[in-house]
Amino acid sequence: MTDFQIEHLTVRYGTGSRAHLAVDDVSLRVPPGRTLGLVGESGSGKSSVAAAAVGLVRPAGGAIRLDGVDVSARGAAARAARRRIQLVFQDPFSALDPRMPVGTSIAEATRATGRRFTRAEKAERVAELLRRVHIDPSRAGELPGAFSGGQRQRITIARALAGEPAVLIADEITSALDVSVQGVILNLLRELQADLGLTVLFISHNLAVVRYVSHELCVMRNGRVVEAGETEAVLERPADPYTRELLAAVPVLGERLDLGAPA
Repeated sequence: MTDFQIEHLTVRYGTGSRAHLAVDDVSLRVPPGRTLGLVGESGSGKSSVAAAAVGLVRPAGGAIRLDGVDVSARGAAARAARRRIQLVFQDPFSALDPRMPVGTSIAEATRATGRRFTRAEKAERVAELLRRVHIDPSRAGELPGAFSGGQRQRITIARALAGEPAVLIADEITSALDVSVQGVILNLLRELQADLGLTVLFISHNLAVVRYVSHELCVMRNGRVVEAGETEAVLERPADPYTRELLAAVPVLGERLDLGAPA
């Protein structure tokens, strides 16, 4: 089973007096084959955790371990482990090259497996992945512009799966989509986890979305984890004042919004 842990992670941007501490001594563990929700307002450090996990930023301290290997280290073992962590980005409209057929984008991602595929094997793999995310494989030759936002996000998920990840990081993958489409993506994620046994780090500011897909939950504020535990326990009995503030800010159908005192 996949063991994915983040230990005392620190991420800084910039140097000297202008350095910004984005992630401050964060530790968390994603249970094998389960989903850990990472929630917090914009600027809380959630996406910086994801960026560090896939090597887009270098940590200032701490370790990110996949089956005991620190993926943030240097060397062949770290690179091989890092390829087993794949990231699905927030915006499906900018995540795909608009000039490249979607099948080609997915085929390129198979290089993360470290294996060589023949042209026929790549085509077969692309078709399999498109079917898995409920896109007609006959559309592999079409450009991203021919697809809706929800379809594009499913294609970016297929591209991430092409690398045969042990860990999938979903960074705000529904926030750019219409509410009617969000459920399709969330149900697909649950389906893929059940079928493939994926370990998932699900990042969002939307508590309702996190509650639907996550087994466990970490709440971040100002670069630190302020509360963690089983999702239902945290949301039903929040211990930290910030978690209670997040819950209080969720609109409830039929209740009057508190817009504050008139100016």
